[in-house]
Formats: sequence, structure tokens, C-alpha cells
Amino acid sequence: MTFDSLGLRPALLTRLAAQELTEPTPIQTRAIPEALKGRDVMGLAQTGTGKTLAFGLPIADALLTGQSKCEPKSVKALILAPTRELAKQIHDNLDAILKNAHLRLGLVVGGAGINGQIQRLQRGAHILVATPGRLIDLLDRNALSLDRTEYLVLDEADQMLDLGFIHALRKIAKLLPEQRQTLLFSATMPKLMDEIAGAFLTDPVRIEVTPPGKTADKIDQHVWFVTPSLKPDVLIDQLDTHRDELALVFTRTKHGADKLMKKLDQAGFAAGAIHGNKSQGQRNRALSEFKEGKLRVLVATDVAARGIDIPDVRHVYNFELPNVADNYVHRIGRTARAGKDGRAVSLCAPDEMGELRDIEKVIGQQIPTLGGTRPEGRAPAKPAQRGRGQQGGKPAGQAQAAKPKTGRSRRRRSGGQCRAA
Repeated sequence: MTFDSLGLRPALLTRLAAQELTEPTPIQTRAIPEALKGRDVMGLAQTGTGKTLAFGLPIADALLTGQSKCEPKSVKALILAPTRELAKQIHDNLDAILKNAHLRLGLVVGGAGINGQIQRLQRGAHILVATPGRLIDLLDRNALSLDRTEYLVLDEADQMLDLGFIHALRKIAKLLPEQRQTLLFSATMPKLMDEIAGAFLTDPVRIEVTPPGKTADKIDQHVWFVTPSLKPDVLIDQLDTHRDELALVFTRTKHGADKLMKKLDQAGFAAGAIHGNKSQGQRNRALSEFKEGKLRVLVATDVAARGIDIPDVRHVYNFELPNVADNYVHRIGRTARAGKDGRAVSLCAPDEMGELRDIEKVIGQQIPTLGGTRPEGRAPAKPAQRGRGQQGGKPAGQAQAAKPKTGRSRRRRSGGQCRAA
């Protein structure tokens, strides 16, 4: 299967070839043709599966076909992402494909000066990538209108719910035209997702390419049982075995991330930290230096778990196990990207055994022990019964029409009214 067979316009195929992108991923193979038909799409796929192009390419195809001009303060396609890092990653990926394509691409996130963003939005945008909080700020200041938005994307929708954006999403939903196309992508399906789907989607086609909770096949997972006081020593010993390779270390708290980063720095590692208390400039700089290899170890909290797309990350360490089991999948999904192998090691203290059992239940397997001894009587709970690569008895990747949640008429695909300026 190649991108040529998906129905994209030749100009986009040329741009993809220039980026050495010829074979679509499973989520791209199934979602792009449905989106090109104008269907609302609910896509379920784990991180690192190419969801950005799964929604970005059909939207770009429609906007390039329409060749329409943007109205001031208006947006033709709105892409919402839960974190600044993920929003910037989406923006940069689309910019690489659409450079010099006469489509105005914008980015608005918190942590950056809002006045400059207001000024840039005066001209409008063909595609705007935004975090919900900053978008609400701009809407409250009348710096932006959504009444001409024809395409909406909710990326990592489950993470937006985890971060408390449900009220912002409800407010945004009321400001959007009923006649639009909506694409929702998520790695998991929490209960609140039904409400989100009902508010945003109409008669969506549901596409699932991997069962929720399934980890990448090329990740070598292990757990090390250790007391909290010895965790820094174990981590330093592990990092010392691959000083020339990139490692991402996850902690639960911002303070813990900074404290651990200082210990690693004292141990001679080129380490940095990224979390919500860092300014946007600090976060961007740390990510850039990590990607370039100037930093070999990056300590992060879960707020950045889905916003780091660096193919050269070989190792992921869970210095502390996440409170939410699904976040384990998102954390270790930062390695084994772009077809490469990866390694994930979790440091488990005695009081984290409950979290470990929840994780092993979600991923459907017991994680092999690398060090220490698993406490007796702590076998993981049995996972839900499902066939390999299946969910609810349906093969992974099978598309099925979900029941409509509202009476809103589905928007017909068209080029819209946004001609390139």
C-alpha cells in the first residue's frame, strides 16, 4: 500500500515523496479515504502511529482543492491538542509537508505571548493548531471567531479529558458551525468520551488499528523492584550503561523532576527537565537540545508524555509509576518510534504494587523482572478476554459506522471558502 492509492491530490503526493514518505501507516490507510469522503472519523490508535498525517493530509487536500481566501480572525480548520509540545509537534509536521503551499498555518499555545498571537490571527488562518486553554483565552478576547470553521480535529482526546479540558471543549463545541467535518483521535476510550463524541461527531466511522492499552511490539519492557531511597542509584547505574544514547525519564511531580534532574547532573549526565512550571521557551529549548543530542537525559512529567516525538529515544525509564495505568502506555510509547527498537524500565517501590498490577492488567501481560524480587502474592489481574489484535470481537483496523449521537446533518466535503492569500 502506498499514499498514491489513497485518493490524495498529486501535489500532496509529491510533497510526501520529498519527505521520503511513501507507505502510509495502518491508521493513515484506513482514516484518510474516509476523511476524503467527508465522513466524521473516530480513530483509535496508540501513540507514534502517524495520526498527524491521518487527519492533516485530508484537510490539506480539501483546502488546496478549494483555493479559498481566509477571512480576518477566522479559521478554516481547527486542530486541538492537549499539550503545548504536541501542538507544536503537529504544527511542525504539517509545516514540513505544506511549506510554500500557500496555506496559512498558525499555532497558539499557552506560555507564549498572547498579544503576538492576537496580531497574527488578524489575518485569519487556513489551519490553526491550538491548546484548548489558550483558544478559550483568544475567544474571550474576541481575537478569533469559529463561525467559519469547516474542519475540526480533536487529537489525543483522552488526554484532553485527563488534563481537565472537558469544560473548555463543551464551550468550544457551542461556538462551532453544525455543518462541519470532525475527526477525533484517541489512544483510549474513557467513559467521558461518549459525551465528547456526541457533542462533536455525527454518524462517525470508527477505525481501530490497535487494541486500547496495547504497547508497541518493539519495546523491551522490564520492571526493577527497589525501595524509594535506592531508586536514584539504580537509575544512575542503568543510565551509565548507555551514556551515548537518549533516555527519557518520567516522574509524577514537577518538583520531583527538577530534583532528579539535579542529581543526574551531579552524576555527570547532560540532563534537562520539562514540565508545566517551565516557560514555553525553556520547554522548547530543552526539547531542541534533547533532539540534537546536547542533552542525553530528559526528565519529564506526564504533561509532556504525548508531546515528544523524537525517533532516537532508545530508553524510557519510569522513575515513578503513573497513577493512571493508561499513561504507562503513553510514556513508553516515546521509544520504538519510526520502526526502531526501544527499551522501557520501570522502578517499582513496595507502595507502587497497586499501580503495577493496574498497568499489567491494561497491557495484558506481566512485565519481566530486571532487578529485585517481585513480592509474593502480587500476580497481576487477568486482562479482559479478547483475541490478538482484536477489541470487542472485531478485528483491529476494521472500520464500522458508529451510531449517530445527534441530529446534526453531516457536512458535505468541499473546498470551502478559503482561497490562498
